[in-house]
Amino acid sequence: MTNTIKLDILSDPICPWCYIGKAHLDQVLAEIPDHPFVIEWHPFQLNPDMPPEGMDRRSYLEGKFGGQEGAARAYAPVVEHAESAGLTINLEQMKRTPNTLDAHRLIHWAGIEGRQTAAVSALFKAYFVDGRDIGDLEVLADIADAIEMDAAVVTKLLKSDADQQEVKDRDAHSREMGVNSVPTFIVAGKHAVPGAQPPELWRKVIDELSTDA
Repeated sequence: MTNTIKLDILSDPICPWCYIGKAHLDQVLAEIPDHPFVIEWHPFQLNPDMPPEGMDRRSYLEGKFGGQEGAARAYAPVVEHAESAGLTINLEQMKRTPNTLDAHRLIHWAGIEGRQTAAVSALFKAYFVDGRDIGDLEVLADIADAIEMDAAVVTKLLKSDADQQEVKDRDAHSREMGVNSVPTFIVAGKHAVPGAQPPELWRKVIDELSTDA
């Protein structure tokens, strides 16, 4: 398959449906190694007003979903879909809900070095599997190191306000374009596909694109 097609993905590293949606897409891309997609990840904060230091996750969920039972109900389908996608979500491990602005800055810098998808994967694992606080600068520097970025440079950048406004502007631009939930996948700059789509949808999309090529 010679023609490449841009696949823009709007996502937040604390969004469980983004984690699941990526797993479904990854499954199909592994099955079809000559797929046409060139992937770029874009910032979309689920909680842009989250305090910079984040907050206790239980308090956040109970506030958002109206108490412990509401939070449990909201997360039941997430756990079910994650398990069917072969993913781990360690809810007990996840103690804090972070502000993800710095995580999005890391994804942005990783993109410059051609390591963007590696950064997204590592952030999902850190948050959902290992229960780490991905709003913490040391955790982010450790993730950068693990994907072969220069942790010292990343730490220095994180301690500055480098690219904060760019991330916020890109997030705002997506909202202005009508995106109000993530994940949102944009195929070839024109077809928006919202939500954690099942693998069969991606097989169909790739099949249609290869037929049109």
